[in-house]
Amino acid sequence: MHRMKILLIENDLLLSQVLAEFLSANHYTIDLVNNGQTGLELAISGEYDLILLDWHIPQVDGISLCRQMRSLGYSKPILLLTANNSNADIVAGFDAGADDYVIKPCEPEALLARIRSLLRRSGAFSASKLTWGNLCLDQISAKVTYNAQVISLTVTEHKLLELFLQNPNRIFSRRVILDRLWGFDDAPIENAVTTHIKDLRKKLKAAGMTEDILETVYGIGYRLQSPPTAASIAEHQDSQKQSPTQDLTAINRVLERLINSLNHQVVVLEEAKTALLTGNFHQDLQQQAKHEAHKLAGSMGSVGYSQGSQLARTLENLLSSDRTLTNEEVTQFCQLVEALQQELTKPPIPAIAPPTPPRQTHFVLVIDDDTLLTERLWIEAQAWGIQIKIAGNLTTARSILVFETPDAVLLDLSFPDTEEDGLTLLRELAAKSPNLPIVVFTARDSLADRLAVSRLGARQFLHKPATTEQIFQAIARILTQPQITEAKVLIVDDDPVMLATLAALLTPWGLEVTTLNEPQHFWQVLITTSPDIVVLDVEMPEISGLELCQIVRQDAKWGDLPILVVTVHTEAEFLQQAFAAGADDFITKPVLAPELVTRVLSRIERVRSLRG
Repeated sequence: MHRMKILLIENDLLLSQVLAEFLSANHYTIDLVNNGQTGLELAISGEYDLILLDWHIPQVDGISLCRQMRSLGYSKPILLLTANNSNADIVAGFDAGADDYVIKPCEPEALLARIRSLLRRSGAFSASKLTWGNLCLDQISAKVTYNAQVISLTVTEHKLLELFLQNPNRIFSRRVILDRLWGFDDAPIENAVTTHIKDLRKKLKAAGMTEDILETVYGIGYRLQSPPTAASIAEHQDSQKQSPTQDLTAINRVLERLINSLNHQVVVLEEAKTALLTGNFHQDLQQQAKHEAHKLAGSMGSVGYSQGSQLARTLENLLSSDRTLTNEEVTQFCQLVEALQQELTKPPIPAIAPPTPPRQTHFVLVIDDDTLLTERLWIEAQAWGIQIKIAGNLTTARSILVFETPDAVLLDLSFPDTEEDGLTLLRELAAKSPNLPIVVFTARDSLADRLAVSRLGARQFLHKPATTEQIFQAIARILTQPQITEAKVLIVDDDPVMLATLAALLTPWGLEVTTLNEPQHFWQVLITTSPDIVVLDVEMPEISGLELCQIVRQDAKWGDLPILVVTVHTEAEFLQQAFAAGADDFITKPVLAPELVTRVLSRIERVRSLRG
């Protein structure tokens, strides 16, 4: 097999070495230069399959270099590394001839995926056949076969199957599928996606497939199931394999750099200590030292220095005061810095070995500006069966969430460089994706923060510092919570407009909704549909919602059925009557979509979890 050759043009020595070692461990040959002029000469004279180019390099900047290479007829893929994430900068990169870009700081696995994608597109290696078990999609002949027998698919069904086979670890919402398969002007409604997926499943089943190739991720979208056997893993995954020894070597190199970075952060605290003793301590230095102590408190615990994390937290608290430190506090500060330095001379305590990874890799978005912590999480993620993407700020996180839907989110609440905090994004996610599992991981520990997080639907609140073992255990818990594959909702309201509105809000989340505008037929419909939850309007002619609620609670079979009442009343006396009648929860009119969806989904999940 041809070993791919990459030219890396990057003047950050530490970053370039880390990337070179990581890419070498993944079977790429790397040539490394640190300036644009040498990079241009090598690119033109050498045989490279891809150029990895930093934007800000000496002599000739990345954009100019890219433009020069294209003007000289260079046709191989160029991937830009840049810290500039504005639309204008990105457009400038593409106009100069770049094929793709990655925002720094970047996750190595994400960079690797971009490189593979560009190499596939350029024809550097062939991936013409996509397979899943005995199912094969030939991208050249456009034929789909199962056990060597051709399956006749429509153009849309073919595109759907190809989309999932090309992206085995990604969840696609209905909206993203619409954007990927149809143009802006001719896109159908989202329910059409469900219909096409049902048709595709039927045709595959008719061809003899006993396994369901697509998994419905309840409330989010669809993704490719894991192949039925290890031998049938798709060809494009073969290129990602590397030996455990290579993995360990690359990981140890990165760990070494993480610990070196901790020592550099302690230097700032040492400068603050010297300034305090000499009387040169000022507010800017205090803020800088406080910021470094804050980062150390989170990072050291994750890297294996739990005692050091506590020392850093105490230092941060000392520096948080607006007043001048007393002589006693100065002495304490100096002792803590010395203890912290001593702690870093010890080897880190290794994390407990993670459990056997699950068969399917989960995609988790980590939103945290602590680079030491996030790099350590990235190092250990593979052993847990988790693929991590890192966003160092809320803006980057929003950009990622536009195009990708993670299986779970790990979210910090504090971002010093912006006035926004994590609660803002948590509020947005609660409205847009109320069923997305979120772990809030933060140094903030007030009752107000915990209450806000709880009200916004996060699955778990994890207080910093915590070891990576504790973090991954928290993620694993929310990922392994039972998924609801099918759920039925019965809505009873005498207002047809309200029925249509509620049904339209719930149907896109994969719920099977039955509506009823004649409450006198309630019992017959209840028995026929066997719903997982009932939504009742309180005020209806002939029979009220509270009376229907009482009838359900009196029945031995249906007595535990979750009931959600919809009402305009919020006074305490009425709510007491509703709960006394047997209601589990209530929603006030006018009904807000996020609130309705969150209440319905969480109630179904809770009941099924107890039963399961």
